[in-house]
Amino acid sequence: MKLSQHTVQFNSNLLKKYDRPVPRYTSYPTATEFKTDFGDLDYRAGIAIGNYKQTPISLYCHIPFCQTGCYFCGCNTIITQSKNAAEKYLIYLEKEIQQIATLIDSSRPVTQLHWGGGTPNYLNPHQVERLWNTINRHFQITADAEVSIEINPRYVDKNYIFFLKDLGFNRISFGIQDFNPQVQAAINRVLPEATLFTVMDWIQSAGFESVNVDLIYGLPLQNLKTFTDTIHKTIKLDPDRIAVFNFAYVPWLKPIQKKISESDLPEPSEKLDILQMTIEELTSNGYIFIGMDHFSKPNDELTIAQQKGELHRNFQGYTTKPESDLFAFGVTSISMLNDVYVQNSKRLKEYYQAIDAGMLAINKGVSLNRDDILRRAIIMELMCQFQLSISDVEDKYHIAFDTDFEEYFAPELSALKPLVDDGLIKTFPNGIEVTPTGRLLVRNIASVFDAHSKNKVMKAFSKAI
Repeated sequence: MKLSQHTVQFNSNLLKKYDRPVPRYTSYPTATEFKTDFGDLDYRAGIAIGNYKQTPISLYCHIPFCQTGCYFCGCNTIITQSKNAAEKYLIYLEKEIQQIATLIDSSRPVTQLHWGGGTPNYLNPHQVERLWNTINRHFQITADAEVSIEINPRYVDKNYIFFLKDLGFNRISFGIQDFNPQVQAAINRVLPEATLFTVMDWIQSAGFESVNVDLIYGLPLQNLKTFTDTIHKTIKLDPDRIAVFNFAYVPWLKPIQKKISESDLPEPSEKLDILQMTIEELTSNGYIFIGMDHFSKPNDELTIAQQKGELHRNFQGYTTKPESDLFAFGVTSISMLNDVYVQNSKRLKEYYQAIDAGMLAINKGVSLNRDDILRRAIIMELMCQFQLSISDVEDKYHIAFDTDFEEYFAPELSALKPLVDDGLIKTFPNGIEVTPTGRLLVRNIASVFDAHSKNKVMKAFSKAI
């Protein structure tokens, strides 16, 4: 059961009905399940299992520093102009990389490397090369690895872009959010249109294999007219991938968002109009709807992987690489192994203290049981492929069953019936298929199989739309 092409159908009534907070499922269980009583031995045991299985590796480096704060931001960042802060941080980041590398079988291949933040290009070229060399001393990066970095276009020049490509980065991502100057001023992220087109020209001239740009709808002062203009300019920019995120206004969790007045945010009906326009414009201009908020060109690796049923998802979002152990370095970063997730300390002081003491810098984590691993597989299949083969699940995870899929998931299958009635999914004797109408609400569909979030207050999560 494979879908040849993933179209999406807009139904405003159903979107309103199901527009409630649900996880984004970059992992299952989600980070809200992490516990502080998780210890070093749990993490080491998870690493040892990956060594035994020779699981491929994905690496992530978190650079938390930003020169200015964006008011919409939900990331873990440190706002500072001091370059000394970055220098000290690099010392400890390198120590952590070396520390974790000693626990990992050096023959395990690295198929994916990503630098995020914060603002990775907060680092100067010397610092970038130094961190790059540290990683390459301790890990074996494959020739076809995805090697990506996020940048802020405001703080790069042509030489910096070409330097990144020459060093070995082959993918690059940057945030636009909105082209409109008034919206940019309201979120404290002013990026002139000319700058964005100039930076894109440098990136394409340097020969990066893939370019991703981020947009956000639901920001202050946005409306259908202004965001239509943003979409048209983004299409003209011609990136390979476009992510269009719903602004999650959670000032009780992210204090910097208190600088945004709730009265300046577009009404829910306006947001739905913006979303519908975005989908129609991007898909009519050659982009394929990958899932939730991601679009890519027909020849992009994400599109091809999804058509083959090989798309995956982790804390870095959608990926084409096979299931791997994600090792994340730096303050607040989250590592995601097969049956163990861990998060580093969120405060620099605690992060530094742990490394100085020769300890792992983890703050909390969770160990997955068989049921977690089974449900994760189901949720990720629905999120990535928009379909689920029951026989494939039974064949691969039979050890988790005392009986068959239908009996094991009887409550969930019952809970799916209203979604069938609303036309979000179709069920078959051997599977579940998300309909074009349901693809915008795939988070809601996946949440039916989430055993942890049931009966919990979902305030920590953004709304589906």
